[in-house]
Amino acid sequence: MVVVRDLQKVFRQGDSEVQALAGVSLDVAAGEFLSIMGPSGSGKSTLLHLIGGLDQASAGEIRIDGRVLSRMTDDEITVFRRRKIGIVFQFFNLLPAHSAEENVALPLLLDHRRPRDVRPCVEAALAQVGLLHRRRHRPDELSGGEMQRVAIARALVIEPILLLADEPTGNLDSKTGEEILELIKETAEQTRQTVVIVTHDARAAAYGDRIITLKDGRVVSDLGAAAAASGGRQ
Repeated sequence: MVVVRDLQKVFRQGDSEVQALAGVSLDVAAGEFLSIMGPSGSGKSTLLHLIGGLDQASAGEIRIDGRVLSRMTDDEITVFRRRKIGIVFQFFNLLPAHSAEENVALPLLLDHRRPRDVRPCVEAALAQVGLLHRRRHRPDELSGGEMQRVAIARALVIEPILLLADEPTGNLDSKTGEEILELIKETAEQTRQTVVIVTHDARAAAYGDRIITLKDGRVVSDLGAAAAASGGRQ
């Protein structure tokens, strides 16, 4: 499903360069739930953004469902992401003046789908995250957990082949965070959704089938969740 080979990313800061990724290679199988951990500055969010086509690598290759991102134009990547990749952010990124259902409908409307065709898809996505009854509420009328559920519904409404989540519980209390992770896990199991999440929290990472740890832009461990929980002992 996802193949990453020798991925490098260098950011310029004035006259200096900062290497965020220094040759990362990994594979994510279809239907796998992968957690990526690492301290601040390890490159984990950079890696997720590159996989999601939100930024371009300095070197290396990313292949998703057989498509090589570096061989696509910016417009092709935008369309590919809109139709194939669902992304959930830490701070929700909802449009404040729009209702929950309008936020969820946005990626389908941007893809030039007719409103009458979009409506049942939006209802199904909101029902999937348990928020159909809050469909007409704006973000400022929702709790943090509800806003993240709307963000998840927006990511799922396109029926993506890949779901990416960048610190999906980082802006939530622990109880609500657990509910969101349970929702992502349950959805992945029901639909055989391929999921990659980035987190600094070992408890959140443990929801994955496999945990990769980054440090200084490199993969330093790649373990099943059970092995990671036991400190790497098989």
